Amino acid sequence: MAMFEEHAVGGPISATSRWTPRKLEAYLKAGGRPRWMERIGEIEALKANARMRLRRARRLLEAECAGDAELLARRWRALAEAWDFREVNTLIGQHNDWFPIERDLAMDPRTKDYVKIRGKSYRREPLGPDWVLREFPL
Repeated sequence: MAMFEEHAVGGPISATSRWTPRKLEAYLKAGGRPRWMERIGEIEALKANARMRLRRARRLLEAECAGDAELLARRWRALAEAWDFREVNTLIGQHNDWFPIERDLAMDPRTKDYVKIRGKSYRREPLGPDWVLREFPL
C-alpha cells in the first residue's frame, strides 16, 4: 500500500465524491458534445453541400437547355431522381431512431409518441426527388 501512495496523484477523495453515486449516463454526458448534436450538424452540412451542388447542376442545365423549358423540366426531374442521398439519409434514419433516446424525451400518453419540441416533431424527412423539386422548383 505504501508503494501505491508514493505514486498517487492528487489528494484524498472528498466525502461528497465518495458518497455520490456513479451513473453511466452522467459519465457519457460529461464528455464532449452529445452524439445527437454532432449528427444534426453533419446532416445540416450534407444538406448544405447538396444544395450547393444542385444549384451548380441547375445552372449548367439551364445553360445547356438554352430556354427550352420542357427539356429543362425533363432533365431536372431525371437528375433529381438520380441524385444520391444515401449518406445523408442514413444519418437522418439514425437521428429518427436514436434522438428521442439520446435526449431522453418524454412520451405523450395521448399520442403514444414522444413529445414535440417547440411544437414540432423531432423526426426529419429523408431527402429525395421531392425535396430537390421543393428546394429548386421548375
